[in-house]
This record gives sequence, structure tokens and C-alpha cells, in this order.
Amino acid sequence: MALNKLKFNSINVTPAANEALKFNSSANGFETGSAGGAMTFIKKLTASSSGTLSFVDGSSNVVLDNTYKEYIFHFNNIHPATDGAFFSVGFRDGSTDYDASKTTTYFQSRHDEGNSDTQLAHNTSYDLANGTGFQYLSQSLANENDACLGGFLHLFNPSSTTFVKHFIARTQQMTDADFSFDIYVAGYCNVTAAIDAVQFKFNTGNIDAGTITLYGIN
Repeated sequence: MALNKLKFNSINVTPAANEALKFNSSANGFETGSAGGAMTFIKKLTASSSGTLSFVDGSSNVVLDNTYKEYIFHFNNIHPATDGAFFSVGFRDGSTDYDASKTTTYFQSRHDEGNSDTQLAHNTSYDLANGTGFQYLSQSLANENDACLGGFLHLFNPSSTTFVKHFIARTQQMTDADFSFDIYVAGYCNVTAAIDAVQFKFNTGNIDAGTITLYGIN
């Protein structure tokens, strides 16, 4: 099979941000188009002694609909007002409450500052079995001045009215017992109604500081 060479100036494309090269049916066969997997900034919420941080579709430019098939929430320097508080998430499925049923699994890896205690375990205490309560995304956090949590949560196709809605999360934190904890949480909202809002909070006390940023994935 012969190889055909293309002249550089025969490819009629115009560079653009977040765009990629793709084939079309024209003579030169190329054009620019949306780059798959690109992250689009949607909204950032900043905590300041906040009881909750909520992302509600249609409110303050928040998008949680079929515009994107995947959404990512980034947690940055989440600091609790109360020592020993657990960071958590709840999902809303059309009502006013964040009580969509969830089935989840919770794994943890830990290592203390004294280098005397390590563990990798499935913590069944924080799993939910079709539960409506908020899902823990952390261990009990320290509220010392330098303590905080970082991580992310992926939510897949929340606008679907056919399938359950899957999510995965990972957080890294400093706990109230001076441990480094790496937490993996995954599960699904066991509802066919669309998830139209997501709320984050501590199980006790306020979110003293930190930001949560929402992105949509092409």
C-alpha cells in the first residue's frame, strides 16, 4: 500500500483553545473540534464558617444536567471548625432534601506520625446499603490550624433518568489522632431520577475554610 504525503498548507485548520484535530468529509479531511476529556470550569465555592456547600443545578450558573456526562468536584484545604468531624456528601434527586439512596464501599489506608501504626482496610462502618444519609468521605479530621483535607469526587451522568448514578471519591487528610489517611469511596445513587444537586458538609460543626471547585468533562 502506497503512503500519501500531505502538504502542510493543505490542512485547513485554525488553532483554538481546548480544540483538537479531527477528520471530516472535505477535500483536505481535517477540521478543529472539541477535545474529548477537556475540563470546563463551572463554579467554585469558598467556605467561611459555612454549614454546607451546595451545588444546585440552575442556581448561580451551576450546571448539573446533560451538558456533561461527567462532573468533578475538587476539594482544596477543607478545614473543619470542630475537631474530629467527618467530611461528607449528599445527593438530591428532585426533592428539597439531599437524601437520594446510596449503596457504597469505603476503603482506607493509614500511617501515623510516630511510624508505629499502619493499615489498609475495608471499613464497613462507613459503608451504606441503600441508605439515605450522607456518605462519609473522610476519617475524623483535626481542626488544628495546619490541618486540612484535599481530594476529589467524580459524578457520572447525573441527568440520566434510566440508570443509577455512579460516583467515586478519593481524599487525603490529617486526622485528629495525627494520622495520614488516604480514603477511597465509591458507590451509586440507587435512583433513576436525575441528580440535580450535590451538597458537602461535616457531620458536626461548620466548614471553617477551604474551596470546592466544580468542572464538567467533555
